[in-house]
Amino acid sequence: MDYEKICEQVCRIARSAGEYIAREREGFALSDIEQKGRHNLVSYVDKTAEKQIVGALRELLPGSGFITEEGSATASDEEFKWIIDPLDGTTNFLHGLPPYSTSIALMHGREVVVGVVYEVCLREMFYAWKGSEAYLNGKVIRASEVRAVENSLIAIGFSYAASQASGDHMANLARYQRSSDGIRRLGSAAVDAAYVACGRFEVFVQSGLAPWDIAAGALIVQRAGGRVTDYAGGEDYIFGGTFVATNPYIYDEFMRTL
Repeated sequence: MDYEKICEQVCRIARSAGEYIAREREGFALSDIEQKGRHNLVSYVDKTAEKQIVGALRELLPGSGFITEEGSATASDEEFKWIIDPLDGTTNFLHGLPPYSTSIALMHGREVVVGVVYEVCLREMFYAWKGSEAYLNGKVIRASEVRAVENSLIAIGFSYAASQASGDHMANLARYQRSSDGIRRLGSAAVDAAYVACGRFEVFVQSGLAPWDIAAGALIVQRAGGRVTDYAGGEDYIFGGTFVATNPYIYDEFMRTL
């Protein structure tokens, strides 16, 4: 399997979906919003973008399965599975606030072998494949060389369900703020991970994640020299719901804080 060639095609598919999303944002109205649940918003833009992506990926790799946020396609026991978030950062999109992104990953068995994150507002394409470097718009990127948490910028994310269930959530945020250069919450997990990969953040940490939120970004961080695990320090970060990404130097120190 030529993963580099597949990644090139996936970048084109992600860019096409991103261009569609950007066009629709220009005329988007609040009346177009649907509510799947409390704090869980969606629109025709998410659904249409996902259908476009699924259709193109079916042609690219016939017989593959799909794990998708909006449920336009499904997976069973296929050898290759696509993990897709057509619009990561939907709430940002609905309010006209960057960032928001398209995230596409290809999984072979339990291993992510291609990852693409396209940040729509800045037109930034982050991507990597098995064995490659990590790239941003054709240039190699690396995680930062900051060597202490106190000098790090930390990206945080939290699902609304997770934040409501944990009485310690605000205390955790305060601890991160005190022990670092600061915390940021951007609203797109895929972008947060990509920003660790290119050195804009030293850490990204979040619970309550779905596979489509993080599969592509996790591979990009790894190929950029960063480290990714779940909260227990293990490898169940795609399906386990908790995620930590750091540069290669501060992982152990940050995990003691976590």
